[in-house]
Amino acid sequence: MLVVGLTGGIASGKTLVSDEFKRLGAALVDADILAREVVAPDSTGLMQLVKHFGANILTPNHELNRAALRELIFSNTEHRKTVDGLLHPLIHKLADEQLASAADSDAPYAVYAIPLLVETKQQNRFDQIVVVDVPTELQISRLVKRDGGTVEKAQAILDSQASRESRLAIADYVIDNSGTIEATMEQVATLHQRFLTLSNKTYSQ
Repeated sequence: MLVVGLTGGIASGKTLVSDEFKRLGAALVDADILAREVVAPDSTGLMQLVKHFGANILTPNHELNRAALRELIFSNTEHRKTVDGLLHPLIHKLADEQLASAADSDAPYAVYAIPLLVETKQQNRFDQIVVVDVPTELQISRLVKRDGGTVEKAQAILDSQASRESRLAIADYVIDNSGTIEATMEQVATLHQRFLTLSNKTYSQ
């Protein structure tokens, strides 16, 4: 099955794009959803985090306190590496399982939406890579509007991710999401037709 990697920086519009691919008929695997699943209550991932960082990263309901974990990650590079080392293998395993299920479905191709594609060096995992792109200034303004934080905090989040240039460098296709929703949807529709063609070639081999 043709597997398309979909990535982009924070507040670039990945969800808008991935939802449209799904609406058009692609099988969708979402790394953000998988990341929540691997730290669900009583999960292996959550237990590993608590073992390393302590119960202070839990809410009174024994769920992951995401705000507390984010503070740990942004304040300490080693903490970030530890969390990545614990959770990324679990996410990877779940993704493989869902992609295998997609291959057995009627979907013509699969889209794996993965924000940290560049950071986790998974470029070779995909047949095609699509990057949702917007100017950095627009990312920051969207992030401030969405989360209610400061420009400085938004910039710090962007600085913690791969650069715009490094994402564009691995792209087979770029979706410009700096315009209207309609313009973005047109780009998705064009790529959908392209992937249908590619998937047919893949099936015929």
